[in-house]
Amino acid sequence: MSIFDKFRTVEQRLALLTAGGGRNPFDVMIERPVSSTVGIIEGRETLLFGTNNYLGLSQSQRAIDAAIDAVRARGVGTTGSRIANGTQSVHRELEQRIASFFGQKHCMVFSTGYQANLGMISTLAGKDDYLILDADSHASIYDASRLGHAQVIRFKHNDPDDLHKRLRRLEGTPGAKLVVVEGIYSMTGNVAPLKEMAAIKRETGATLLVDEAHSFGVLGPTGRGVAEAEGVEADVDFILGTFSKSLGTVGGYCVSNHDEIDLVRLQCRPYMFTASLPPEVIAATMAALDDMVAQPELRTQLSQNAAQFHAGLKGLGLNVSQQVSPVVAVTLETVEEAIALWNRLLDLGLYVNLSLPPATPDHRPLLRCSVMASHTSAQIARAVEIFAEAGVSLG
Repeated sequence: MSIFDKFRTVEQRLALLTAGGGRNPFDVMIERPVSSTVGIIEGRETLLFGTNNYLGLSQSQRAIDAAIDAVRARGVGTTGSRIANGTQSVHRELEQRIASFFGQKHCMVFSTGYQANLGMISTLAGKDDYLILDADSHASIYDASRLGHAQVIRFKHNDPDDLHKRLRRLEGTPGAKLVVVEGIYSMTGNVAPLKEMAAIKRETGATLLVDEAHSFGVLGPTGRGVAEAEGVEADVDFILGTFSKSLGTVGGYCVSNHDEIDLVRLQCRPYMFTASLPPEVIAATMAALDDMVAQPELRTQLSQNAAQFHAGLKGLGLNVSQQVSPVVAVTLETVEEAIALWNRLLDLGLYVNLSLPPATPDHRPLLRCSVMASHTSAQIARAVEIFAEAGVSLG
């Protein structure tokens, strides 16, 4: 028996993707960005509608300049974890900036958003505790549940009544109850009904953690996410997110008003045993945050762009997500149909994400699109036209 036998199913699925000369979607490379909205793929300019670069800040000149200055002043890396030699003054400054932005007392910065979920959830909910998760939770949340060994209870996606029912069943049961939801769900673009969930949290005495990865910089009067938009920030114990979406850099964070955060730092293994972010990333992140705060009109433009794109695809008769957000998912019925459409879109100059079962919420394939504030109305119209052209050419 080979150690690689367990991967034969993956090999077969990959063969299905590339059958008949189709592309391997995991090999598609953006050779270089022309702008935040256009990249060179396969030697030609391609519209980018699958990058999560919601505010277009990956190309922020302020962030680029800050990164260059930081490299010259501090070098390219820290070579250590946050509890060893990996904490520089800029790391503390970023934590203070993020905490202040959210109006919270404490912030922990991680090297990735995945690591933030992995570290915080696995540390907060141990083997004698309960994790109550939305069924459509991100892979990082499920991975965290395995690392922490908490007992996992899933509730129906975005269903406060089902969450309430499952928490009521745990009344009187020893162990902490940590409810984990996402602000905007990364695969479908659905927005969590946080107001109802916060009320349930108050009634049952559970602890509430919200992953705002795809809603940070997108929703709320100042861009703090769904909790701000719903007016329930005081009911959320921990807000997690990432810099790799709206701020265009990389890294993750957790903010909280709980003073025990400094104890969590000393128990959180993904935080303790990973090299910290390099100074140029920290500097670029703070500069991008400055951009975001100084330009609230970016959120307004993003909302308008998302509505235009969603309406355009819906007008073509495509099965799109019910809620309008910067994530617009087109659900298809068969894997073969999804693969063919995704390849044809790229042929015509449009890049989106191909998502296949079992990674999709309802085990149907989907084309996951993401809209940016920096997309022009003409680019959005052209993307809708390409969907129409691809659909016609495939019958």
